[in-house]
Amino acid sequence: MTLPPTVLLEMQRRMLRIRYFDERASKMVKRGQIPGTVHTSIGQEAQVVGACMALGGQDYMTGNHRSHGHPIGKGSPLGPLMAELVGKATGVCGGKGGSLHLADFAVGSLGESGIVGSSIPIATGAALSSRVLGNGKVSLAFFGDGAANQGCLYEAMNLAGVWSLPVVFLCENNQYALSTPAHTVTSGVIAERAAGFGIPGVRVEDGQDVLAVYDAVHEAVERARRSEGPTLVEVVTYRFNEHSEGLRLGTDYRNAEERAAWVERDPIVLFRQRLVADGIATEEELDRLDAEVRAEVEEAVRFTDESPFPDPAIAFQDLYTEPIGVTA
Repeated sequence: MTLPPTVLLEMQRRMLRIRYFDERASKMVKRGQIPGTVHTSIGQEAQVVGACMALGGQDYMTGNHRSHGHPIGKGSPLGPLMAELVGKATGVCGGKGGSLHLADFAVGSLGESGIVGSSIPIATGAALSSRVLGNGKVSLAFFGDGAANQGCLYEAMNLAGVWSLPVVFLCENNQYALSTPAHTVTSGVIAERAAGFGIPGVRVEDGQDVLAVYDAVHEAVERARRSEGPTLVEVVTYRFNEHSEGLRLGTDYRNAEERAAWVERDPIVLFRQRLVADGIATEEELDRLDAEVRAEVEEAVRFTDESPFPDPAIAFQDLYTEPIGVTA
């Protein structure tokens, strides 16, 4: 699909946002500024942005434990996301979600979870609500190759197939579930499992190519919007960093040569080269774009530093909905 230059440049901008946001978050967690840990999408930016930009602005999306990039790819501003990681009151979830439980309903991001595969049924339920309400929204569920072996995925694909729900199941196959190589625990090709549910399965072999991901997901989204049902999309990609920041697993499970070969195929570098080669932007224009995004991240950090922590008195708010029909 031919996309206008403005969209192509926005793809590069969002990939840069994810990269620099996650690089800064990595430093902050190691300095003790972020409680717990964070899981970065460094190296996987093309599949995040390609998939998210294939959605409409109000379409639904659910993430996983590696999900700072997903709302950024969907268009979330960086300040409230960074504030959420630190636990500040100005965060997208008021500081109660942190790195592992982000949500930004303003861009259709329904949330993420550290429980493997747990957001898949949520995305499927959102697709069911779209069908019932007739609002035309499509839902997309991100999950990793480890979650591809969770039973909830197959329950969700079965019901989505039976009811022809507008949902896209997207497997981010970065080839390792923490330190477990996918080929040691996963039989066959993940995308081919779709055939068992009578739905299409698509495998994007080059998940470092943002346009290849966009094209595959866009076709699945449009198919869902035409009420033709769900699609399983598997994207082959790679995470450059460890499973989570500060985790020291050694190099036994993946060697330096393998990582170096993937770093040579950095999606941001590859797309920058393509933008220049195709006459979309000059090196100078792309340098300015890079500087703009770096400034955005610094502004997000400033916003976070100046934001207050939540009042302890509200700790138990937002746990339950108000009972229907009850008045004061």
